Amino acid sequence: MVVIKTSHLKKDIIIIGAGPGGLTAAMLLAHRGYKVTLLEKEDRVGGRSARIDLGPYSFDTGPTFLHQKFTLDEIFAEVGRKSEDYLDFVKLDPMTRLTWGDVSLETSCDREKMAANIRSVFPEEEENFLRFMDDHAKKLRTIFPCLQKSYQNLSSYLDPTLFKALPHVATTKSVMDVLGNYFTDDRLKLAFTFQAKYLGMSPWKCPGLFSILSYIEYEHGIYHTQGGLSEISESMARVVEEEGGQIRFNSEVKEIKYVGKTAAEVELTDGQVLSCDQLIVNADYAYARSRIFGEKKKPREELLKKKYSCSTFMLYLGVDKIYEDQPHHHIIFAEDYHRNLNEVLEGKTISKDMSIYIRNSSITDPTVAPPGHSQLYLLVPTVNTRHGHDWETEKEAYAEQIIDRMIEKTNMKDLREHIVEKRVLTPTNWEDSNIFIGATFNLAHTLNQMLHFRPQNRLKGFDNLYLVGGGTHPGSGLPTIYESARITANLIDEEYGTKRQRVDFATKILEETAK
Repeated sequence: MVVIKTSHLKKDIIIIGAGPGGLTAAMLLAHRGYKVTLLEKEDRVGGRSARIDLGPYSFDTGPTFLHQKFTLDEIFAEVGRKSEDYLDFVKLDPMTRLTWGDVSLETSCDREKMAANIRSVFPEEEENFLRFMDDHAKKLRTIFPCLQKSYQNLSSYLDPTLFKALPHVATTKSVMDVLGNYFTDDRLKLAFTFQAKYLGMSPWKCPGLFSILSYIEYEHGIYHTQGGLSEISESMARVVEEEGGQIRFNSEVKEIKYVGKTAAEVELTDGQVLSCDQLIVNADYAYARSRIFGEKKKPREELLKKKYSCSTFMLYLGVDKIYEDQPHHHIIFAEDYHRNLNEVLEGKTISKDMSIYIRNSSITDPTVAPPGHSQLYLLVPTVNTRHGHDWETEKEAYAEQIIDRMIEKTNMKDLREHIVEKRVLTPTNWEDSNIFIGATFNLAHTLNQMLHFRPQNRLKGFDNLYLVGGGTHPGSGLPTIYESARITANLIDEEYGTKRQRVDFATKILEETAK
């Protein structure tokens, strides 16, 4: 066994996992003068946001657009940089085409344009939309500070910002209940609820506070980064190295070793042992807790008592044609969306009446496919692996069903003739890549798994072990993952007697829209 002792000229921070949370934490802490070592088991950064190469086509593994861009801008500003110097952003308008049967709606972050689009499809709902936007501008301004704070103990609930937000947070209303106060057409309600899939939840069960997700998109827009969202992770990695941090690829962690409540060392699968002063884990929470926590790991049976998100069935297609008349983002709703989500979230039935998300980014981004070609990214929410579905047997047939539905519901009638590359990724594949029961969106965002009741940024029962990522506070989704890393970095600073003034672009932006 080889033992590697890191320098003690600075405090040694080891970060396990170079996903968005680990990279953000590494950026911040390296800039602040800590000695940062980032361990990544793969040969590239990104985790679930990494790039997939399929012949001459490149795809994002997971997230395909950025919302709440001002949070990412804040992170870059905190290390003395501008995100635009590292990334080529494209603000999308129209944002997404939504299709129910023969009816489609183009969504926009231009309020007047969105109101006009709604008027053309749902004539009686325009004023309801404007009322929704005005009310949710105030709602987001009230809730947002709660997502920037640590909830290490129950006394955190005495914070005045949380008191103001309690009417929105401590409610039994679902997202669908909230939207029933604004819209009458069930299809239009779904235009403001499909964002619940980012949380892996049904809008009929998702807590009502998350109606802010659609507002954030329709008010502040969504962004593509040329080259794909994986470019964000690649850019963060460059900043880490510019700040003197070390990224070690092909470095898989076998076990965390302790002295009492202190995580003292990390053992790699190749036998190397690294010591640390502080340890940050950026990995799927339940997987990490059941596999790499050494003597303090939890049994799978105990972790299964928690609530988890659905999974996703993925298709990545390289196509020798560009479908110029198809949108960048397109969501095709199931014929019976409520039943579809119940089947997905109960986890016992693979829904035949599926909802499909399609990204046709080649109409915006020429860098992800050869000239005259395009890549199509397809995502279908489906059951996680809790009930043991045999995806290996079913995957090809299910992939064909998805393509059939695409051909039926879009103008890509000749799609099969033009597919030259294809890759399928099933819930089992997600589980095999260290995601507990293949739950792509991590722990569910139920009221009893939020704020203080979600795994904490500084993990309870340990002196120096921290979490970042979708499985910890404040939750899943790229902006909240970035925020989880900032909370963790600030907690480590406070441990050494430093309290930093955060870069804050959000307050001014949110106050202006809430007037």
